[in-house]
Amino acid sequence: MVVSTRFFTDFTPQASFDIKKCELHRLEAGPSETAVLTREQGLQYYRTMQTMRRMELKADQLYKQKIIRGFCHLYDGQEACAMGIEAGINPTDHLITAYRAHGYTFTRGVSVREIMAELTGRRGGVAKGKGGSMHMYAKHFYGGNGIVGAQVPLGAGVALACQYQGNNQVCVALYGDGAANQGQIFESFNMAALWKLPCIFICENNKFGMGTSVERSSASTEYFKRGDYIPGIKVDGMDVLCVREAIKFAADYCRAGKGPIVMELETYRYHGHSMSDPGVSYRSREEIQEVRSKSDPITMLKERMLSNNMASVEEIKEIDVEIRKVIEDAAQFAISDPEPPLDELCNHIFANDLPMEVRGTNPWVKLKSVS
Repeated sequence: MVVSTRFFTDFTPQASFDIKKCELHRLEAGPSETAVLTREQGLQYYRTMQTMRRMELKADQLYKQKIIRGFCHLYDGQEACAMGIEAGINPTDHLITAYRAHGYTFTRGVSVREIMAELTGRRGGVAKGKGGSMHMYAKHFYGGNGIVGAQVPLGAGVALACQYQGNNQVCVALYGDGAANQGQIFESFNMAALWKLPCIFICENNKFGMGTSVERSSASTEYFKRGDYIPGIKVDGMDVLCVREAIKFAADYCRAGKGPIVMELETYRYHGHSMSDPGVSYRSREEIQEVRSKSDPITMLKERMLSNNMASVEEIKEIDVEIRKVIEDAAQFAISDPEPPLDELCNHIFANDLPMEVRGTNPWVKLKSVS
């Protein structure tokens, strides 16, 4: 048997790539049209996006086996958005999103085991099994919010706190094209502009709000211009390097005290809106397959790295095998971990209060809440 070994010195340590130019609104200059990628960054981005993809595919499988129940909105296809945003901000910056939140929960530092256990409602979940798919949290990550568009004013509030504390941090407030016509979003734009809040408002435009195309739901589909008096950027949301450079630009803009900025990430989800939506009644299977074959964010990054000698096929395969093991281990944990007991149902209502009694389903049932 012959074993082929390649040393790290055989690989290109760094390469520059031309990326798609962003469309601008009320800006004289925009993000860089060239992105520098190191080998270490490329491998990290690939591992993170592939983990997100495999995690969502496993969630799909567990849902169809009726192990995961209730609402479940999958993120596969949009991985470049979450990875690019995390690569362009600091861990101490803040992020809040809607209910398609598994990917962001992972990029914000929560383990796959905790995410999968939360999906199955188990004690080892990130929210102790009481939040489920739509309600996961981490340090500087505020969910996971189930009400359409409601996270945007909360994000503006987090940005107000950053400004008030003078900590030079920004808040990324994400919403989908389906939420883009919500009145509370425009109220948030107005206050953020008045007070020059360090808030990056991001519309993840995956082309369909539930089963309705953007052309049928919005009189104007130029979501990056929706802030009107707020500058905006339209970005290729399928390219992790485009997203990263745009977020860096936006974060620098906010940190400079210039106020908020609106960003539109053009992306695409492979699954339906949720697990109850097959996703092919309002679009064709051929359309989905065409996006997969031409614009898949993971494939795009992998091909860049391979064609520039930044990684080997064998190395990529090894990463894929490792990820599958991590996902399988997390799935087994999520199935075998116990559900939270009834006496923990009301815990953590408040952060720092003494134990308190909580009324149950009738006045004679008393439960206890412990912070």
